[in-house]
Amino acid sequence: QVQLVESGGGLVQAGGSLRLSCAASGRTFSNYGMGWFRQAPGKEREFVAAIGWSGSRTYYADSVKGRFTISRDNAKNTVYLQMNSLKPEDTAVYYCAGGAGGIYRYWGQGTQVTVSS
Repeated sequence: QVQLVESGGGLVQAGGSLRLSCAASGRTFSNYGMGWFRQAPGKEREFVAAIGWSGSRTYYADSVKGRFTISRDNAKNTVYLQMNSLKPEDTAVYYCAGGAGGIYRYWGQGTQVTVSS
C-alpha cells in the first residue's frame, strides 16, 4: 500500500506560480510511475503530467506543456509539479497518483489550486 499526501495548493493571480508536492509513504516509492491529475468543478478528472520511476521520462497534457514541470526525488519519496504562468482555467483540485504499467492504483486526497484573473 502507498499513501500519498499533496500539499502546496492555494490562491494565486494569473501569471503566477505554485509548486505542488506529493509525499509518499508505504511501499517502495521508486518502483512506481507517478502522475498529476486535476478536476475542475463540473468537469471530469483529467491528466496533467506523469513521470517514470527513474525520472528520465515525463509526459504532459497539451494544455500545460511548456508551463508545468513534473519532477521527483526518490530519496525524499516526493514528486513535484512546478506550475508557472498559471491561468484561471488551471483552477481545479489537483491529485497525485501512483502506479505501474499506466494504471494508477494509489491516489492522494487532492489539493485546491485557484487562479484569479
